[in-house]
Amino acid sequence: MSCPSLHLEREAFPASRMLLGFAGWMDGGDVSTGTAEWLIEQHNLEPIAEIMPDDFFLQNFPGSMEITAMFRPHAVVEDGMIKSYEPPTNTVYWSQAHDLLVLMGNEPHLRWEAFADCLWEVVKQAGVREMYFVGSVAGVVPHTRDPRMRCTVSDESLKPRLEKLGVRFTSYEGPASFATHLMQAAPDHNVQMTNLVTEIPAYIQGRNPKGIETVLRQLGTLTDLSFELDDLRSLGDHWEKRINEAIAERQDLAEHIGKLEEDYDHEVFDTQMGDLKDWLEQQGIQVD
Repeated sequence: MSCPSLHLEREAFPASRMLLGFAGWMDGGDVSTGTAEWLIEQHNLEPIAEIMPDDFFLQNFPGSMEITAMFRPHAVVEDGMIKSYEPPTNTVYWSQAHDLLVLMGNEPHLRWEAFADCLWEVVKQAGVREMYFVGSVAGVVPHTRDPRMRCTVSDESLKPRLEKLGVRFTSYEGPASFATHLMQAAPDHNVQMTNLVTEIPAYIQGRNPKGIETVLRQLGTLTDLSFELDDLRSLGDHWEKRINEAIAERQDLAEHIGKLEEDYDHEVFDTQMGDLKDWLEQQGIQVD
């Protein structure tokens, strides 16, 4: 085995497709991890592999408590007793019925090549030929509109089908994600990889069910899988209703959202958010 940090729960887990959900970069609104979590819970997927965290994660970092808190394991203590202690995890789940593997975990801090080797080992043993990363970026999209999708691919041959779905292709220069690291290596492993990234409102914090539903709907179309999304749609409607009720209390903010909607519908992109984000946070609008 090329990755000593990889622990397999079973020897055989054939699947031609794999979905990646990482906490961290491009997980705003929990779109990346929330999509993976939804698939795992809704279809009772079986855990079949674990990538041990010791070689890949910082658990301490110099600086203030606010900074170091982002790296330390999460603990719950009640009445002087430790109830849970959660180091970073990366678990691969399997659905034989859906011909699908799902990784839910944390983007590694260290040794990206070695961590990728663990994933490529899983890919090789399962026979994966298609890999999908799903995530999100904050943008000037109003919460009242279905978010747009942007996409990066490892192979030009993947573009025509995505174009028919109305997905736009990403143009970007800046810090790279671990998913991009995997994508540039995917052809060497005979894997076609697609990154599906949805735009979410920059002024709203917390889980974004509308973004998760959008990703799952596109993923279902691309993989010919059928997902029952009615409950998720209901969550999205309730999420939007709560925000609308809060915004209705402030005429200036309602007007600001109206301007965002108009610009979005006419593809006019203005990065000015006004005080909407700060005001919502002050009102405790955390959509979970």
